[in-house]
Amino acid sequence: MKALVTGGGGFLGKAIVRLLRARGDVVRSFSRTPHPELAALGVEHCCGELHDPTAVAAAVAGCDIVYHVAAKAGIWGPYAEFYQANVIGTQNVIAACRRHGVRRLVYTSSPSVVFDGSDMEGVDESVPYPQHFHAPYPQTKAEAEILVLRSNGPELATVALRPHLIWGPEDNHLVPRILARGRQGALRRIGTRPCLVDTIYIDNAAAAHLLAADTLAIGSQVAGRAYFLSQGEPIPLWEMVNRILAAGGLAPVTRTISPGLAYAIGWTLEKSYAALRISSEPRLTRFVARELSTAHWFDISAARRDFGYHPEVSLDAGMERLQTWLAR
Repeated sequence: MKALVTGGGGFLGKAIVRLLRARGDVVRSFSRTPHPELAALGVEHCCGELHDPTAVAAAVAGCDIVYHVAAKAGIWGPYAEFYQANVIGTQNVIAACRRHGVRRLVYTSSPSVVFDGSDMEGVDESVPYPQHFHAPYPQTKAEAEILVLRSNGPELATVALRPHLIWGPEDNHLVPRILARGRQGALRRIGTRPCLVDTIYIDNAAAAHLLAADTLAIGSQVAGRAYFLSQGEPIPLWEMVNRILAAGGLAPVTRTISPGLAYAIGWTLEKSYAALRISSEPRLTRFVARELSTAHWFDISAARRDFGYHPEVSLDAGMERLQTWLAR
């Protein structure tokens, strides 16, 4: 097999690349800049932007399968930038697959595509997209997911995977943000409810992508469907935050503010940053305030049933590995 991994140098992309190489697949990575650590694994690299159809087509050419992992993530920024990377970029990937006869496309989505700001407890993939999104990232990821699923057909089999809150060694997003805020003493628990959330350890998320890909075929049971992915063991949100802080040798979060106050602060900061044209990310937004004060955990029985997903690395084992990595 020859696989293309868009965003192969990123946190999840790199983990997928390693698994593919470990089993002997030929791998090409597509990203904006080269990654020497991938070259050391024998990975071919193509440089380019997702919004450039020529660059994307060149990367897809000659491949048997595409893992479309790359995206613009974040909680703040102009909608147009998210749209260009996440929607236009996905359109380019789909078009390139069709142009070059690629038969399988695995798309990395997000549970945020169905988040409506309220508690989501044990929901499955039948939950609809919300009428309103609270940030450009989930909105554009939802638009891209719809494009991918609608592209499933007699010439191209597609599947969308929704891993929730990926974490582990080499994380360059969730873990470092929590640790940085913890060192600054800037974390506040929002509300007092023990809201349960799902997470997923990096190795489990990567393995799920390969399992789904190996099951994916034109007309297969996974083709044209979306799947939630997680550890399958929901944990109170602030307990998870405190465990990550502990893995980094930091004290737990003890101070609390109300959800209403957090939302008001987020609204004020968003308006102020927009009015002053500040490009950096606000310390808090309305989207984050709602994410941190609601439950969001998901039924992963469909992934277990349809492509044999099982989280091999437990939460406790993953935390031990994270602590070891952070202590290096």
